[in-house]
Amino acid sequence: MQRPLADEIRPKTLDEVVGQKHLLAPGAVLRRLIESGAEANMVFYGPSGTGKTTIANIIAQRTNKTLYRLNATTASLQDVKDIIADVGTLMAPGGILLYLDEIQYFNKKQQQSLLEFMENGSLTLIASTTENPYFYVYGALLSRSTVFEFKAVPPEETETAVLRALDIEKGRSPLPLTWEEGVPRQIATACGGDVRKAINAVELLCQAAVPRDGQLLLTRNNASQLAQRSAMRYDKGGDAMYDLASALMKSLRGSDPDAALHYLARFLEAGDLVTPCRRLLCSASEDIGMAYPQAVSIVKACVDTAMQLGLPEAQLPLAQAAILLATAPKSNSVVEGISAAWADVKAGRTGDVPRELQNVHADSTGMEREQGYRYPHSYPGHWVRQQYLPDPLKDVKYYHYGDNKTEQAARAYWEKIKGPEG
Repeated sequence: MQRPLADEIRPKTLDEVVGQKHLLAPGAVLRRLIESGAEANMVFYGPSGTGKTTIANIIAQRTNKTLYRLNATTASLQDVKDIIADVGTLMAPGGILLYLDEIQYFNKKQQQSLLEFMENGSLTLIASTTENPYFYVYGALLSRSTVFEFKAVPPEETETAVLRALDIEKGRSPLPLTWEEGVPRQIATACGGDVRKAINAVELLCQAAVPRDGQLLLTRNNASQLAQRSAMRYDKGGDAMYDLASALMKSLRGSDPDAALHYLARFLEAGDLVTPCRRLLCSASEDIGMAYPQAVSIVKACVDTAMQLGLPEAQLPLAQAAILLATAPKSNSVVEGISAAWADVKAGRTGDVPRELQNVHADSTGMEREQGYRYPHSYPGHWVRQQYLPDPLKDVKYYHYGDNKTEQAARAYWEKIKGPEG
């Protein structure tokens, strides 16, 4: 049976690895550790197809330890115990190097079972994860390991691996193999920094190629069909989703409609309407707020319309909301005000509700004095000076007018009625 192309092309040396120059360039820390033969516990964190398993294999080749592999999605605690049982035996005279893929799927007890042997050096752990290890890996295990972050491989470097794969397929092919100009870059770009996915796309493209004039021609059209949607990295509830949500929110706050539309489109491509709707609704109050108070109702109408329409039509009202928020004047006076007030409440800075504001039924309970509440609508300008905050906080200012046209107009209005100190 023919080996999968991705396995056959897997790099054997650090120089053959594409991408991760920040880790593997001459003089980089990880490269120096590997070349010196250091036996350090490591956690490799990053997207799929970026070289984590490949580099773990290269490290295993440079050590005298016995290599064991586990995938945390299928492994059990017994599998861990079986490996640990080989420590100090003829099965692993030099110790054990355990490569644990997808460590985020191991529970705390399974991760803890490794600690004692990591501590005494009889087991070296190289774990990989596609999720943030500081959220999913047990703290005591992290404290004994060094985290290295792997990044999506840029298209120009992925293309090197694609060309290498095409050369191998030339040798495998029963007919001369050629391709249209731009096919390698198209595959490298469409696969979103996932080298494994790019290599698999090459293999499928070659298998699906139709003979023409005594040769196999790989076309851009076929490459596009095989690689479609491949550039999306999206895992609902995972790091990719939260990164996109953060990027959308910050683009809206930064008044960049182009970036906002880009990140919105990535949510739409993934079929997720809920997450961008929440971010749009939040931004309307958090980032626009009193600078354009009507934004809340407009965005709510857009979100409701989108949820009723569903995809693909939902793209239109959501894009309208994103452009509105990105181009609207900005003010964070709402979030600053409620944050300051809530901080006082959490810290216990409260006090009794002023007598004037208590429920009017208190007047019939024989308390020392009547409520004395002044009804603002009975006074000029519908305002009268009286204390609303509790005594310990009576002079506190939580809300400060923003420097936008709307809030400055409100400030001028109330200064005219209340005076500058109002």
